[in-house]
Amino acid sequence: MDSQPTVPNSSKYSPRQSARRTSGDPLAPLEIATLIHVGVFVVAATWAFGGNDLNVRPPLLAWGSLSVIITLLALRHVHQGPRPPSKRRYLWLIPFLLFNAYVVIGLFNPSQTEILNGSEKMLLTGTYTHWLPSTARPRLAAWALWAFDTAFLSAFNLAVVVRRRRALRGLLLVLCGNATALAVFGTLQKLAGAKGLFFGLVHSPNPSFFSTFIYHNHWGAYILLSTAAALGLFWHYLRRGDREYRDVWHSPAFVGAVGILLLSATIPLSSSRSSTLLLVGLLGLAFIHGALRAIRSRRGNNESPALPLAGIGAILVLGAAAILWLANPVIRMRWELTKSQVTTMERHGTIGSRIALYRDTLAMAKAQPIYGWGMGSYPTIFYRYNTAVPRSDNLPIFYADAHSDWLQAFAELGLVGSALIGLCGLLPLFSLIRGGARSLISRYLLAGCAIILLYAWVEFQLGDFAVVIVWWVSLFSAVAYASLD
Repeated sequence: MDSQPTVPNSSKYSPRQSARRTSGDPLAPLEIATLIHVGVFVVAATWAFGGNDLNVRPPLLAWGSLSVIITLLALRHVHQGPRPPSKRRYLWLIPFLLFNAYVVIGLFNPSQTEILNGSEKMLLTGTYTHWLPSTARPRLAAWALWAFDTAFLSAFNLAVVVRRRRALRGLLLVLCGNATALAVFGTLQKLAGAKGLFFGLVHSPNPSFFSTFIYHNHWGAYILLSTAAALGLFWHYLRRGDREYRDVWHSPAFVGAVGILLLSATIPLSSSRSSTLLLVGLLGLAFIHGALRAIRSRRGNNESPALPLAGIGAILVLGAAAILWLANPVIRMRWELTKSQVTTMERHGTIGSRIALYRDTLAMAKAQPIYGWGMGSYPTIFYRYNTAVPRSDNLPIFYADAHSDWLQAFAELGLVGSALIGLCGLLPLFSLIRGGARSLISRYLLAGCAIILLYAWVEFQLGDFAVVIVWWVSLFSAVAYASLD
């Protein structure tokens, strides 16, 4: 009698056990390509002046454009590999494609005509189709659209290609390590009194630079996102420390704590006041989270939470003292400047030029409320609505940015474009409503994204290309990681 071959009963494995087995499998080639592509993109942009130097922007965008190939390959192999993503995720591309169509229509419907007045070039409103989207400067709009597309698609690929949490954690570790290296570099550069970027080798157009970033508030936004990611990783490895490592001191959690301290110290050192306040809020949330975690853990074992709470408080105080000691000269300088600005505002009975700038930007937006003036048009069109009084030298005050990404988006994109670009981020977030974001990594990444959106009301953080890339990477990493819980 022939014996029958034994067939393993796969039903005895739970979904969690199956996920554990597949998580140890080697990464697929497309996963590796996606992780390398995103990692190189972020690292290159952050070291190349935050991606805001026009000389380095073309090669950065060329590298970012490889994301299109990865997206198409992922669509072709959507059902392959362990734990394949739902095809519904490609519905997230609908507002992205509509936004591209919206901007492209404007490229072929320019609202401004360039004329020569002697040796000067002037822009005058010409004849165009008013019921269609338009743009004031088609060339600038095309460059801005290219930058947005590469940042969005590169991050989107993480959600449709990477199917292992360890792979996403590996990417986040690399990005946090890069941020820490930049923080150390910037700290040494600051303490050395460098008058320009890369220890004075490169002139900075803005004196308020830090590390490789031209503007300190852009650096602050980048570090806020990186610190949020580092906090998520810290709590993840701290929770696993007792099971997988000898103790906390020999786990990645200890290295993460040192990295968080180094990252946090650079924000006040960079003299960014607004970023410093937001950092205090982020670390405050982390402290509350740690305290609640310690209380639940100790009470579950019928032990007093006083000791761990005292330890957390001591770490927070010592860290704050170290940061204050390191950044004391910069903090004192900014404090004196703040007092001087407040005194000036009280003397003149006004709260500064920023409110006037917002008012004028809103007037620009109201002139074209439906479609806006076109992507990248703010510096060109705003001068018509600028009511700022010239300085004592009679030179006009020029604004390249509205110092509010929300208002500038309304002015450039109108209600239609702003809604489309908003849906690009909202649709992935809607996917979390059903399953939620139970992972601490996802929650901290989303907290970082929310802080930047809040910050964008009063600053132009999304005017920095590196910040835009890291923001989208944080969002899609959070969504992808939550779906793999």
